Order: sequence, then structure tokens, then C-alpha cells
Amino acid sequence: MSFATTDLCDDNIPLLEDGRLAVLPPSFRHFGKRVRFSGRVTTLKVFEDNALVRAMLETQGNGNVLVVDGGGSLRCALVGGQLALLAQDNGWAGIIVDGCVRDSEEVNSCEIGVRALGTHPRRSVKKGAGERNVRVQICGVPVNPGDWIYADADGVLVAQQKLA
Repeated sequence: MSFATTDLCDDNIPLLEDGRLAVLPPSFRHFGKRVRFSGRVTTLKVFEDNALVRAMLETQGNGNVLVVDGGGSLRCALVGGQLALLAQDNGWAGIIVDGCVRDSEEVNSCEIGVRALGTHPRRSVKKGAGERNVRVQICGVPVNPGDWIYADADGVLVAQQKLA
């Protein structure tokens, strides 16, 4: 996987101008061993409840990126070490969390890319509330199931199509 988000932006200005390519705000911290990752988007919309996150990561990821709209909550974590290991073992390329992670040292030992707003030691509830495979908003940027994520040290892109 060889790409740079800077080059993808430079090479796809018409897509940036018409909204088919967007850049997430630089609010996300990097976790996991993979700094650079990309894949098709699978979405979840949850709030302070990670039961659906676990359920999704227990399935085969097939190189996809799980985008979790956690409402930007900074009051608990939605992904921890066990879930990062599940994601790694089940072939997910990465996870984008509009919320927090915990067990950051464990997450950092996994062969996966993770972006989150920060860390929080408190775990979430596990009631199973939320929605799967729906359009979500991550820091004001719309993300749809089937979109593409491209992430590296310079940022995170959301594209409506696979980029060359």
C-alpha cells in the first residue's frame, strides 16, 4: 500500500471541490502499528455503548475500515485492546473512532491503524444501542458505507470512490 494523503489531495482537486473527497479535521490521534491504512468503509453510529463495535469487529473485515460515529464523546472509550486485537485477527485495515480509545499500549501493539480523538480509561456501556451501515457524520464530514478511507501521518481522507 503506497499512497500519501497529500498526493491524493493534489491529484484529485476536482473531487475535493465537488465534495466527493473530504479531509477529516486534524483532531484525530494515531494508535496501532499501522500509520498508513486504507479500505472500504463500514459504519456504526453509537453513543457511549460499544456492544455493536465488538459485534462488528468479530466479523471478517476483509481489509475494510470501521468508522464509528461515537458522537465525539470524551466521557468513555469505545475501543480498547481486546477490540483492536479482534480487528487485527479478523482482517480489518483500521478503525476511525469519533470518540476515545483505552488500553492504548495494547492498541499500539496491534497490526492495525486506529484514529481516535483521545484516550479515556472508562469503558462504555454494553447495551447494544446504535445503528449499523448508515450515513454518519465524523466531525461534520459525511461518511457513507462503501466510501473509502485513506489515512497516513498527514491526515485522514474520505472518498466516495477508490482513488488511484
